[in-house]
Amino acid sequence: MFINNWKKEVFTIPNMLSLLRLAMIPVYMTVYLNAGTIRDYHLAGGILALSCLTDAVDGQVARHFHMVSNVGKVLDPFADKITQFTLTLCLSLRYRALGPVLLIFLVKEVFQLIAGVVNLRRGKMLPGALFAGKVCTTVLFVSFLVLVLFPELPIRFVELLAFLDSLFLLFSFAGYLSAYLGHKVQDIENN
Repeated sequence: MFINNWKKEVFTIPNMLSLLRLAMIPVYMTVYLNAGTIRDYHLAGGILALSCLTDAVDGQVARHFHMVSNVGKVLDPFADKITQFTLTLCLSLRYRALGPVLLIFLVKEVFQLIAGVVNLRRGKMLPGALFAGKVCTTVLFVSFLVLVLFPELPIRFVELLAFLDSLFLLFSFAGYLSAYLGHKVQDIENN
């Protein structure tokens, strides 16, 4: 079926927005890691805000205009995870307080990847992103945007944001642990 409808599966507005988000990653990294002025950080923040906007819009467009595709179901979360990893890595290079956030993020994502592959091999998958994961993603993007736009924040405020990010990541991780280990996965045909 995919072979017959590959253009409908691949060339959709939501998928193009996800690809745009992926294309923005090296641009963001270059601007942020080479930033020397407040204007540079604001440019990096603008790129990040555009990335967040495309992430919010692609799902809305997919559902509203019936452009949900199997490719999009993989591409959108992949773009989210790569973007989140890039932001976490770049910010942890600047702020040591974000080291634990990066570590928790990596452990959570590796678990989800392994659990997802194991379940796919069994013909099962989660029916969609968990609410805890969506909340965590929102919190991370907002706090990261604050850290990018305001590079001269007091270290205590950065530490507070790192603590909150860690809590939300752990909350999300617990939700996914429960979902995968609690057998909330469904047969792929039911998704």
